Amino acid sequence: MERTTTMFQPDTVHEIFKLVWGQLASKGRYFSDIFSDFFSFNGKSLGSQLCSTNANALKLSCELLRLFVCEAVQRVAIIAEGEGLSTIEGTHLERILPQLLLDF
Repeated sequence: MERTTTMFQPDTVHEIFKLVWGQLASKGRYFSDIFSDFFSFNGKSLGSQLCSTNANALKLSCELLRLFVCEAVQRVAIIAEGEGLSTIEGTHLERILPQLLLDF
């Protein structure tokens, strides 16, 4: 079954990616340079090539962001409920964030 609505639009995520890649490039750094030990093509480093993404990668990124946010909200809601509160506060997010980042 395919989801009809998404929390994050692929175009928005793509623009965020391009913004980050542009900021790295303005500092003389490229995504491929950071991970040059892991990424190569035919045994050659990707060097300072600009990064791009395809539609499937954007869909996957959107889904991962959606899962991350949903998991964060669920964990924060459990903390708030345990304290007898009906609203979520920033301090709840601060409490779950370290473990959430380790889990993802």
